[in-house]
Amino acid sequence: MVSSHDIKDAAGPASKPRGRPRSFDRETALEKAILAFWEHGYEATSVSDLTQVMGIGAPSLYAAFGDKRSLFDEVVREYGERYGSFGDRAFAEEPTARAGVERMLREAAAEYTEPGRPHGCLIVHAATNCTTSEVEESLRERRNANIAAIESRIRSGVAAGELPADVDAAALARHTGAMIQGMSQQARDGATKEELEALAELAMRIWPRS
Repeated sequence: MVSSHDIKDAAGPASKPRGRPRSFDRETALEKAILAFWEHGYEATSVSDLTQVMGIGAPSLYAAFGDKRSLFDEVVREYGERYGSFGDRAFAEEPTARAGVERMLREAAAEYTEPGRPHGCLIVHAATNCTTSEVEESLRERRNANIAAIESRIRSGVAAGELPADVDAAALARHTGAMIQGMSQQARDGATKEELEALAELAMRIWPRS
């Protein structure tokens, strides 16, 4: 006769209960959220849209990312690192303000028209028709910070003698910001990489030389 003790021993040690594993890859889901907000903007992208494109349920979304606003904040940060860092690289790697801006505009033409993903810039497009004041303000601050960074680099160029002393750094920086934002919208409207490159070339003709 086999005792209950023998049956327990034959079955081996009892396994410890494990927590329920996450049933999705967080990075993959986040990338899909980036593309959704990039394509449709903040306001027009609903939680239902997000769960559908991310392939997860609402409880999983809230558990992994928080609410829609928290997810969008993470999306904006990740977008900046994955797709929007070409401007920072241009300024870090080019020797002059002029060369940095020229490279930034040229690379924007390529980035904003890259096949297989939404065209234009998420930071520009996500604010379209946005009625959530906190999101609108956050995106505005990011755009203004970009212009401020360009102005700072121009002022450094003036101080280094790369540009004439009478250059209006603020106006030149805003002109560059307007070009970047305009190129984003034109890419959304179907402008090609070559068309935007031609626009960037024209934009650089107004830049003063030392």
